Amino acid sequence: MKESNSSKPVLLPDIRSPEEVKALPAKDLVTLAAKIRCDLIEKLSETGGHLGPNLGVVELTIALHRVFNSPEDKFIFDVSHQGYVHKMLTGRWDKINSIRQYKGLNGFLLRTESEHDCYGAGHAGTALSAGLGIAAARDLKKGNEHVIAVAGDAAFTCGPTFEALNNISNLNSPFIVVLNDNKWSIDKNVGAIAKYFNKIATSKAYSGLHDTAARFVEKIMGSNARRIAAKVEEGAKNILVPSVIFEEFGLRYYGPINGHDLPLLIKTFEFLKQQKEPVILHIITEKGRGYKPALDKPDKFHGLGKYKIDTGETSKATTPTYSDLYGKFLTEFAKKDDRIAAITAAMPGGTGLSAFRDDKDVGTRYFDVGIAEEHAALFASGLATQGIKPFLTIYSTFMQRAVDMLIHDIGIQNLPVRLCMDRAGLSGDDGPTHHGLFDIGYLRHIPNFVFMQPKDEEEFIDMLWTMACYNEGPIAVRYPRGPGTGAKPKSQPELLRIGKAEIVTDGNDVGLIGLGHLFSMAEETRRKLEAKGYSVALMNPRFIKPMDTKAIEDMARKVKVICSFEDHVLHNGFGAAVIEHLNDAGIQTPVVRIGWPDEFVEHGNIPALREKHGLTSEVAISKITGHLGKKLSGQESICLSQVD
Repeated sequence: MKESNSSKPVLLPDIRSPEEVKALPAKDLVTLAAKIRCDLIEKLSETGGHLGPNLGVVELTIALHRVFNSPEDKFIFDVSHQGYVHKMLTGRWDKINSIRQYKGLNGFLLRTESEHDCYGAGHAGTALSAGLGIAAARDLKKGNEHVIAVAGDAAFTCGPTFEALNNISNLNSPFIVVLNDNKWSIDKNVGAIAKYFNKIATSKAYSGLHDTAARFVEKIMGSNARRIAAKVEEGAKNILVPSVIFEEFGLRYYGPINGHDLPLLIKTFEFLKQQKEPVILHIITEKGRGYKPALDKPDKFHGLGKYKIDTGETSKATTPTYSDLYGKFLTEFAKKDDRIAAITAAMPGGTGLSAFRDDKDVGTRYFDVGIAEEHAALFASGLATQGIKPFLTIYSTFMQRAVDMLIHDIGIQNLPVRLCMDRAGLSGDDGPTHHGLFDIGYLRHIPNFVFMQPKDEEEFIDMLWTMACYNEGPIAVRYPRGPGTGAKPKSQPELLRIGKAEIVTDGNDVGLIGLGHLFSMAEETRRKLEAKGYSVALMNPRFIKPMDTKAIEDMARKVKVICSFEDHVLHNGFGAAVIEHLNDAGIQTPVVRIGWPDEFVEHGNIPALREKHGLTSEVAISKITGHLGKKLSGQESICLSQVD
């Protein structure tokens, strides 16, 4: 297909079901692929989304629906951010312009969204294990449906993928794994697995196959069915490259083949459909296929906001993001302290560590371990035992995978590992798989940890500097996605006193505690309450652990009600910690809490979701005044209970 930014292909009606894919004349399939690409480029320019990954799997997805029968046959997409094309071909084409929008299509596969989404995901490394489980269930029920797991090459750097590979040899029935090899995760793939796949893809045998794919298919997929299996096995084992790693894991290896050659894909899947054992098909694809800006910058177009179709340009934020500031200032601190090292799990761009990686003075202390959060935490632990100061930089939602290591390796050994958790709080358009709403709950109960959250960018840099200087044990910071308030960091960062809150105002009626970026909501609430005549105390806690218990007790003894604000679920969150401490201290001042409910919050823009779930100053005031009763009339409020 000729690369184009906006050219329109020959018109075809939108596909409304997999049956229509099967019914389409073969000559129109390439046109269908072109139409899908044009629609993706056009629609996602208005909504944002995972453009590059989906442009790379257009032919693959068409071929799957051409050969197999969804929803009877099961397609499991690893991560599933490349599932937009699948959505378009399964009755959701007319809604693709609502992708990742509030009340629109989810940006990942979702079991509740369609019967064709047999398995939901959002994190890497899920497809092989889940697919193996589905295949085993099929066998237990004596079914005959096909199970196809599609995983990118980046997923093969992920621990669960290798755990699944280790178990596949126990399966003696059909199971198809598609290795979608495009050399990228979000950033360029790293490590031995990436080198191994590259060795396969660049072999002389593959180069010949790439140029003569049609003749290859004709040779092995001819009319003599008895010779097919022998020819393909010979091709995989001898004509192409040795495939020992997959064969030893119990997967018959086929490939690599051109993942954009529709006839080749269709004929290959028709062959693999007849196999009675687990197989793996290695396909080579281009991330961003058909759109030059996405081909030029695969990392940028992995997932992005709105963009201009002609140029691929996106709007630039006037205020630096927390991630940008993190990369900039950690690099500066590392220049002053040669013990500082930075670790990421395949996300240098998203975490801001590209700046650290690319700096000539500190770049040798940058480590990308691939999509392997558990290994990253253990690796950081090893560094810490040798006097290095590791900054382990992982999104809050992905740090969940390393909870055992946080307890068993970092916490118990009291190792000075620095955890920097980006995207803490609601992640908006990416939905429940990416919201960072659980990290307070999974960290605050672990002994030895210090845990912080800044109210703005200035305080964030102070916290990073405090982390760089702290060597008594593990220390963590959580911070949100995107830009902050615009607060300018000081020329020289301040070293914070561990466990000490900031008392912003004093008051006798209401005590407000605004954690992190919800401090601004607490400030707004204070202004509105003061306008009503209330005396309001306001605290920026800074430290989730150790909490400034003296400051909280002092506030609770003065005021008639406390309200906490946090961008986290209320269960086992910061407000829960306040209630626990006051209860243990015998202080019965009621505490109301503003935070997220005990449910998986859907995707959508953050203001709309806050409004829906009650994270607003208006809701806070309603809860607060409900406890104050008729205070303004001079009557004493009744202490009800420490509940919302």
